[in-house]
Amino acid sequence: MSHQAPSNLDVQLAHRHFSADCYNRTWALIDKPDRTVAETEAMILCAAASLWHWTQRTDCTDRNLSIGHWQVSRAYALAGRGEEAMRHAQRALALAQGSPAFYVGYAHEAIARAALVLKDYPLLADHLNEARRCAAEVTDAREREWLDQDVKWLETAGNAART
Repeated sequence: MSHQAPSNLDVQLAHRHFSADCYNRTWALIDKPDRTVAETEAMILCAAASLWHWTQRTDCTDRNLSIGHWQVSRAYALAGRGEEAMRHAQRALALAQGSPAFYVGYAHEAIARAALVLKDYPLLADHLNEARRCAAEVTDAREREWLDQDVKWLETAGNAART
């Protein structure tokens, strides 16, 4: 079965809209402290939809894909699905190579977060160290603060999980 968009639809505009809209919907669910099972599933689906719409955009870069895979990884990690989180985190890191330290650092943060879900504490420690190293190179104070906060949260969560 082939799919054709209506002739009056600007497909690129639609992909731009849905890549951003799904990304923002995912963030709203990530930030929700008391997600239901249905909301957790919606969080994962929205993150995946955002990433897919990015892959359809003519202006898509490896950095955009890295961010998308990072968000999918975060959604899976929050859902307790470590293997899927790790797969997307590793893809985020591969795609972030050559990007500024903020993006590389967050890809390492994603691997560390997936490792926490998988209870792989040596891998968690290795990637926290890499995320810290990258954070030290981030020149934008707000971006450095975001990355530092997530690294500190992971350190605390990792220490609590080991005890």
